Amino acid sequence: MDSSDFEHVLSTVRAFVRKTVVAAEDDIESSDEIPESIRRTAAEIGLFGYMLPEEYGGLGCTSQEDVRIAMEIGYTTPAFRSMFGTGNGIAGQVLVNAGSDEQRHEFLPRIANGDAIASFALTESEAGSDPSGLRTRAERTDDGYLINGQKRFITNADKSDLLMVFARTGDGASDISVFVVDTDTPGVTVGPKDKKMGQRGATTAEIFLDDVLVPSTRLVGAEGDGFGTAMRSLAKGRLHIAACCVGMASRLVDESISYASTARQGGQIIGEFQQVQALLADSETDYLAGRALALATAATFDDGSDRYLAPSSAKLFCSEMVGRVADRAVQIHGGSGYMHGVAVERFYRDARLYRIYEGTSEVQRVIIARQLLNGRSPHPADSVWKERADA
Repeated sequence: MDSSDFEHVLSTVRAFVRKTVVAAEDDIESSDEIPESIRRTAAEIGLFGYMLPEEYGGLGCTSQEDVRIAMEIGYTTPAFRSMFGTGNGIAGQVLVNAGSDEQRHEFLPRIANGDAIASFALTESEAGSDPSGLRTRAERTDDGYLINGQKRFITNADKSDLLMVFARTGDGASDISVFVVDTDTPGVTVGPKDKKMGQRGATTAEIFLDDVLVPSTRLVGAEGDGFGTAMRSLAKGRLHIAACCVGMASRLVDESISYASTARQGGQIIGEFQQVQALLADSETDYLAGRALALATAATFDDGSDRYLAPSSAKLFCSEMVGRVADRAVQIHGGSGYMHGVAVERFYRDARLYRIYEGTSEVQRVIIARQLLNGRSPHPADSVWKERADA
């Protein structure tokens, strides 16, 4: 996809999000569902496969293009992104990074056009941000592999057609493999939808795997490669989440400006109060810093110079940043910001999850510190900033 094609896609996404999805946010919140009309349009404009290779029906976006699209998608309810996020991201990238040619041709076109929803089935009760505690097991048999275990908090579990299931195939800490499992395979059971604090319209649920038999052709990569495959998928996903946080921060700043420009206290526009101005200024600064970090990290991801430390740094900063911006937005709105039906109240709840999934803030700090102590350059994006300064 050339730059002009991408700009057309970006403008189409932006218009669709701001004119159609934003207008549907209250309905999505009350129904806990994404309208089918929105799902159809998202598929038509290529959102279900924009990060998947063009040869498999996707748009083949780079990480820099992903970040720009994610900032637009993040402007509205996170449920919209979740509808197609795992197919483009952590689930779909398992196949992109480690799948065989046969697996890619079989599954990626279905994911890209929205015919198949793929979920990333890694998390368990004792294995979340750190998968080393994984307990699900896959035992080799004459007919393939027999999988037993339980997954939790799996996004789109109730709607999924394909699961990327991570399971132990040995007793070592890294003896983890990944399998493509159809959700209609005997022995696969999806539990009821979880009741969450926020992000309504995006569903999660438990998945139970009881003597699930899959053929050897459903093993992705080699036995024991699953840990590395998961880490590669999560690293890219963390950059994507950082950009979504930036998009939400942009929306929160807009909501804050709008309210501060019109609401009155004692006959005076509250935006004239210096303390309200300070809250606005801090939020705009946070937003701009997150945006710059996400864009710089995407550049280093694309050129291969940093696909590990910088994504963790971006995810850490941006997920914490949007929490601060959401808190200030509620404060600017005062009592109104605490009421259901006001956008900033909903985003305040929605934003909290970003600091947890795809690696908690605490895990990101461990990753960053270990990279630095192991001799990794503490300034992986310096070349990007220099090039921009020179330009």
